[in-house]
Amino acid sequence: MTDTTTGKELAGSGPTVAPTGGAARAVVTTTSERADVPLVGNDESDKFELRLQHAVSGFVDGPRAAVEEADQVVEAIVARFAETVRERRRTLRTSWQDTEEKADTERLRLALRDYRELAERLLHI
Repeated sequence: MTDTTTGKELAGSGPTVAPTGGAARAVVTTTSERADVPLVGNDESDKFELRLQHAVSGFVDGPRAAVEEADQVVEAIVARFAETVRERRRTLRTSWQDTEEKADTERLRLALRDYRELAERLLHI
């Protein structure tokens, strides 16, 4: 995990192993790698910014329509964030809710760390 004030990697924040369909297969990602990935992709973010800029530039000619358009952009951004967080939670749940075997303490520790990272990230948006 990265300290948000210094940008430095915190001790004890090694790689996370996330199952991808079987106990023998795993993808390793680090918390700092995930923290660098935006919740909304660049292409999508650019589209939202263009829509918002369109709303702002149309204010003089149609103030109400501009504000309504801005409201729709924010609604779409919130919906996309919610979808992204749902997907991330689903991935986190599968990392520790193993139906075939009990999740070991290390897997649970890593899951808790990843939940904490996600919560902190959401709180700092």
